[in-house]
Amino acid sequence: MRIVAGAWRGKALVAPVGQTTRPTSERMRQALFDMLAHAPWASGCLAEAAVLDVFAGTGALGLEALSRGAAHAIFMETDRAALAALRVNIAACKAEPRSQVLAIDALKSPRGTACSLVFLDPPYGLGLVPAAITALAKAGWIANGALIVAETAAEEALELQGEIVAERSHGAARTSFWRF
Repeated sequence: MRIVAGAWRGKALVAPVGQTTRPTSERMRQALFDMLAHAPWASGCLAEAAVLDVFAGTGALGLEALSRGAAHAIFMETDRAALAALRVNIAACKAEPRSQVLAIDALKSPRGTACSLVFLDPPYGLGLVPAAITALAKAGWIANGALIVAETAAEEALELQGEIVAERSHGAARTSFWRF
């Protein structure tokens, strides 16, 4: 698994052993970031963005955003093995000055700083996307007008607030994009 494009293109990322963490594939990240770079509804969303990578796992989404010009990324993760891999990946990219790792549950997060680009990639089938967005919004983590990108199982129902701007399916996964 590698960073697909940007300043750290080709940089190898590590993932914990086992099935607990399910990193977003390079192919899916390429498609997702191509949309963020070229879709009219995403114009300028990466340049100098404040990124929140929730259920961060390896940090591939947040690190990809940093590689492509985001200003800062906050990573939320609770799994110890994923946190260890995340910290190794941030160090490998020398992204420590632009990164913050929070070992917290997104559903119980403290007050935070509003972010303009939010990635959510939770375990599939548990209804965590709507629950996390509700909790994060209440705690001030999501800026008004933020672009939210969520990866779920293709058949998983999503009840979202805001304007859905795009959805794409990639095998067993679906990526949904909407404005908060």
